[in-house]
Parts: sequence; structure tokens; C-alpha cells
Amino acid sequence: MINRVKYNGQSDILKRGSLSTEAFEPAVRAILQDVKNSGDEALRDYTERFDHVRLGALEVSREEMQAACEHVGEDFMRILREAAERIRAYHSIQKRQSLMYNEPNGNLTGMMIRPLDRVGLYVPGGKALYPSSVLMNAIPAVVAGVPEIVMVSPPARDGRLDERILAAAAVAGVHRVFRVGGAQAIAALAYGTESIPRVDKIVGPGNIYVATAKKLVYGEVNVDSIAGPSEILVLADDSADPEFVAADMLSQAEHDEMAGSVLITDSETLADQVEREIARQTQAAPRRAIIEAALTNRGMIILVDDLAQGVRLANEYAPEHMEICTREPMTWVPQIRHAGAVFVGNYSTEPMGDYMAGPNHVLPTGGTARFFSPLGVDDYIKRTSLLYLSRRGFRELGEDVMAFAEAEKLFAHANAVRVRLAREEES
Repeated sequence: MINRVKYNGQSDILKRGSLSTEAFEPAVRAILQDVKNSGDEALRDYTERFDHVRLGALEVSREEMQAACEHVGEDFMRILREAAERIRAYHSIQKRQSLMYNEPNGNLTGMMIRPLDRVGLYVPGGKALYPSSVLMNAIPAVVAGVPEIVMVSPPARDGRLDERILAAAAVAGVHRVFRVGGAQAIAALAYGTESIPRVDKIVGPGNIYVATAKKLVYGEVNVDSIAGPSEILVLADDSADPEFVAADMLSQAEHDEMAGSVLITDSETLADQVEREIARQTQAAPRRAIIEAALTNRGMIILVDDLAQGVRLANEYAPEHMEICTREPMTWVPQIRHAGAVFVGNYSTEPMGDYMAGPNHVLPTGGTARFFSPLGVDDYIKRTSLLYLSRRGFRELGEDVMAFAEAEKLFAHANAVRVRLAREEES
């Protein structure tokens, strides 16, 4: 069921398939253009076609939101509030402040931090139900100070959204919620319709049509990333608990059939034990079919010569989630260069990060941890540089700026400085 190999330096041992959207682009382009031209009418038509419900009002009312909070029960609301508080506390330390630097000659340079005016949060429907992702996507925006957070999600056949999703939106601080999903929802957020306002950035995962739509509207608006399948890599030695390791690998495998679950170890004994544990735990798993497909497609146990080699391989893979289950796990942390999130020690299981620990669970997938970071407050702000030159500071820089501009044959640039220097000489 799970592949097992001895690493011998092969470069493609953890090669992933690429996420191609090309085949879906013609259909998605048509949807985007239709929504751009026809607005709410197109949204209702596509919702009827794909979600099998004809909608009246697209927006979820405040009363519906309140009713959802009451119906999910106080226990679930308590969990949502506790998770939200921990996520808020973690992201609050990320918040930047505007800054100014004064030079002795009176010049002032600086950076102004401003939140985006409006962001759109896409929440999947269908077989996916992730109120935790509502918290993770919305709360950093609230911390950043975004004035308006708009959420879209595909409705069920009765035209309603899941109450747990609505409750999470209420707890997180989402301002407006609309019952529309798919590529048509991305189009609405990108272009605006009669009901749904245009946003500055779209965040949140979705199916291949949503991913394609986000790719195509990028530039019209900003987007977070084009997310691929979830994945975990566990680095472990013979001190690791095989039951724990197997459980953590299955926790990712149950996401979908293309999720990745990888163990890298220098212990053949542990590899044997984990393989047996995976087989045992899979037998009792409610999502057994999905897990078995995922382990067959992208599951792997890799034996390495030593943990140093394992770390090098892990950095090449750049996993979304990485667990370090070794005798002295903190000694390896400084050597991890490429990972979306690192979970240190036997009790830092990845699901703790998914729900309650505080760090964001929206992470770079598919090896993009080499250059992308977890979702955070910085994703909801923009930086504006600030410059003030005193007359003295202007004079000190003027001649050099003119020479620089003329070297680039931008003579009007040089002249903008020259006319001011001439005025200074007259005074």
C-alpha cells in the first residue's frame, strides 16, 4: 500500500506531479467573462447549473448567522472562540508598524503600513467542510485591520450554507457572506456584481476550477496562492513512537487521494514498525478508501544513511508540514530551510496546528515552501514608501541624481532636478 525505498541519491525520489490548469482554462474564461458581463444573473444561472439550486437572495442575513451560532451548540462555539483567540494572539505579534527615519540633513524616509480595503475569502463546499480554515483565513485580515472581509461558499441543494461554516465566520469577524461558489464566485470577487463587492485580494482553497479562476484573475486582483494537495513529511529516528508517526501520516492521507505522506528515517526497525502501524490503523479508519489511495499515490517510507542526509532530502522536498520526531529534535530545527511549518517533538502532532495551536495552517504546498510563507498578517497589508527631502538634502543629492539620470538617457528626469538646483542658486 505504501511505497518503501532506500535512498541512494536519486534526484526524483520525491518528485511531485505538477498542477496543470491548462485544460480547464477555456471553460473558466467563459465563466469569468459571463459573470463580468451579467453579474448576479450569471451567478444564479451557474449556481443552478452546478449546485442544483435557484437562489433568491445571494447574501446570508445577519439573522441566519445568529441562528447558525445558536444551532451548532455552545460546546462547538466555545471551541471556535478558544481557537480564534489563540490564532489572534499568534498573529498579533506579526503586525507591523509604520516607520520613519530622520537623516541629519533634514531628509525623512519611511514606510507606511496600510491594510487592504477589502478581501475575499473562498470557502469550499461539497465534501469539504473546514470551519478551521475560515478562522485561519479571516483572523489575520482582522488583525491587519482590513475594513471589510467578504466570504463566498457554494450552497447545498436547499440553498443554505453549513451552520458550522457560518458560526466560524461570525466568530472570526467576517463582515459579509454570500452563498455562491466555484469559478463564478472568484469572478464575482474579482470584478464585482450588483450584490457582491469587488475585492483587492482573494484567499482560500478550492477545486481545480477555483484554482484556475484564481490564476486567471491574478493581476485584476491579488491572490494568495494556487494550493495543491496537502502533505506531511516526518523525520524520525529509532526513538520515535511508531503508532504516533503512523497516525500523523494518516491524518494527512485522509484529506484526499493525492495527499502526500512521507517518512524519512535512518532506522529500518522504525520503518518496519510504522509500516505495520499504517496497515493496522488504516483498517479502522472511517476514510479508509481515500487513505489507501493517497498512500498508494504519494505515500513513501524512505530509509537514509543518517539524519543529516534525511534533513538534506527534506529540504529538497520542501514539505507543507514537517514533523521532527528524534531524540533531540531542536538540534535539527536550525538546519530546516524549506518547510511551510515545522512541528517539533512527539507531541507536536500536525492536527494541533490545524486547529488550536495558533500558527496559521494555510501553508505553501507542492515544494513552494522554497519561496512562499504561511498565510499571515503581511498578506493583508501593503507597504507604501515615504520620502521628504529638505532643501539641504536636495542640494546634497542633486548633482549625483542628474548624472545618474543622464547615464540612463532620461534627460527629463535630470531636468526635474536641474530646474530646482537653478532656483536654489538664484536664492
